[in-house]
Amino acid sequence: MKDIIFDDFQNSVDEYLIRHKSILDVLTKLQESEARVNRSIAKSVTSCGCITINAKKQCLPSDENSMDDPNDCFKTHLDGNLCTDCREVIETELGNNIFYLSSLCNLLDLNIYDIILKEYDRMNTLGKYHLR
Repeated sequence: MKDIIFDDFQNSVDEYLIRHKSILDVLTKLQESEARVNRSIAKSVTSCGCITINAKKQCLPSDENSMDDPNDCFKTHLDGNLCTDCREVIETELGNNIFYLSSLCNLLDLNIYDIILKEYDRMNTLGKYHLR
């Protein structure tokens, strides 16, 4: 069922993308949409203040046992929760980003669902050693 949703979305993107069919257009629109996602997150911090960033050096695991739960060592540096307005803006920008990512996949004859499955299998195979 989920593959149908991904395929339908990808087919819809192909159908509705009219002005930016060139690979160069799609690449630049994808990059622009990524920048807009970053900007909307930055605005959540600087303009709204619903989230804050408290960044400092990440600690490194000192022994083999400490890698059992890497979340104890590695932090997100985020404090707070997105307000409704910021959440809506970021969701919209991420939606645009997914739209252009789907468009890029269409131009390269790639299937997003297949890519997600392959990455999911890689993560499950490597487990905590996937380290990204």
